[in-house]
Amino acid sequence: MLDVIAAGHICLDIIPQIEAESLESGSFLTPGRITEVGAAVLSGGGSVSNTGLALDRLGATVRLVGRVGDDPIGEITRRILGARDNRLVEHVRVAAGEPSSYTIVLAPPGIDRTFLTSPGPNSSFGPEDVDASLLADTRIFHLGYPPLLSKMYADGGSAMVELMKRAHANGATTSLDMSMPDPSRPGGQADWHTILARTLPHVDIFAPSVEELLYCLARDRFDALSASSQGGSMIDLLQVRDVVDLAQTTLDLGANVVLIKVGHRGSYLRTGALESDIGRGAPADRSVWQHRELWSPAFRVQVVGTTGAGDATVAAFLLAVLRGQSPVEAVNSACAVGACNCQAADAISGIRSWDETQARISKGWPRIDPGVAADGFAEDLHTGVWIGPRDVSRA
Repeated sequence: MLDVIAAGHICLDIIPQIEAESLESGSFLTPGRITEVGAAVLSGGGSVSNTGLALDRLGATVRLVGRVGDDPIGEITRRILGARDNRLVEHVRVAAGEPSSYTIVLAPPGIDRTFLTSPGPNSSFGPEDVDASLLADTRIFHLGYPPLLSKMYADGGSAMVELMKRAHANGATTSLDMSMPDPSRPGGQADWHTILARTLPHVDIFAPSVEELLYCLARDRFDALSASSQGGSMIDLLQVRDVVDLAQTTLDLGANVVLIKVGHRGSYLRTGALESDIGRGAPADRSVWQHRELWSPAFRVQVVGTTGAGDATVAAFLLAVLRGQSPVEAVNSACAVGACNCQAADAISGIRSWDETQARISKGWPRIDPGVAADGFAEDLHTGVWIGPRDVSRA
C-alpha cells in the first residue's frame, strides 16, 4: 500500500543563483542590460515533484503521476525525479509530440520569487492519466496546481470533480493544493469559486496559500491588497479575519480539513465535523481533529530560497496525518519542513529526515510572531501553537 500518490503539475525548474550584489548593481532586470548571475540549479518542479519528492525524502512511499514531453527537457525531468528510485516515475507518462513544461525561477535574496512557466503537457493532464489500480492502492491521493492544468478547470472543473470522485470511490483520502492563477491566462480567468464549490465536497484536505485562496474566493480583497502592497508580498497587510473567513468559506463549500499557508506568518489549520467517509488516509482518532482552529507560527531560518516551501509544508502535513500526529503536532511539522525547505535554493535539498525534523522542533526552535494575539488566539507555550477562539477546546 502506497502512502501518497502525488499527481498533477510537473515541470523542470531552472533556478539562476542571484547574489545580493546583482540587485545593487542598478542593472537587475533593466531592459537592454546584462546582469551576471551564478550557476543554474536544475531540479524537478511543480507540485508532483516538490510535494512528491519531499514526501519521499521524509520517508513516505510515493508514486508520481503526471505528463512530460518527449524532448530533452522531459528526459532531464524524468531523470531528476527518478534519480533516487526509478519506481517514483514509472507512472509519469511521456506525451508524444508535446513540448515539456519548464519554469524559470527568479529568486533574488530578500525578494519574493517570480516564476516564468510554460505549462506544456500539463495542459492535457486528465483523469485518464491516473490508473484505477493506483488509486485502489494508496492511502492519500494528492492533486496539485489545477490552475496550470487546463483540462482540470475546463467546463467548470468537471474533470477535477470526476478525478476526486474516482479517488474517493477507490477508498483514498483526497488532497488538493493550488497554485497562483495568472490573470492574463485562461487559468486566471476561470470561475474558481464555482470550480471549488463543485470540487471541495470531494476533497478531504485542502491546502492552498492565502494569496491563492484570496484570488479564487475573494477577488476584490485580493485586488485591494495587491494594490496596497505595490507589487510586493501582501502577507504583512493581511488581517487575521481574512484568513479565518477564507477557511470558513472553504469548509462551507465542503472541504473537511483546511490548511492555509500564510508565508512567514506560518500556517492556519481549520477543520470541520469530519462526519463523512474520508478514506484510508484519515486520522485514526477523528475526535481530536474535529472543529479545530490552530495557527502555527513560522520557524526562524536563514532563508536561501523559498521555491517549493509551500509544497514541502503540504508534504509534511500529509505525512503527519498518516503517522497519527495530533492536529497541533501536524501543523507544527508542516511549518518545520517548510522552514527547512527555505534553507536551500531548490525545492528539496533543505528538507531533513522526519526524525531529525521532529528533534529540531522539540529543542525549542525559535519562531516568528504571527501577529494573531489581538484576534482572540491564545498561545500554548508548550507547543508554540496559537489556539483560535473557534477551537473546540475553547468552546
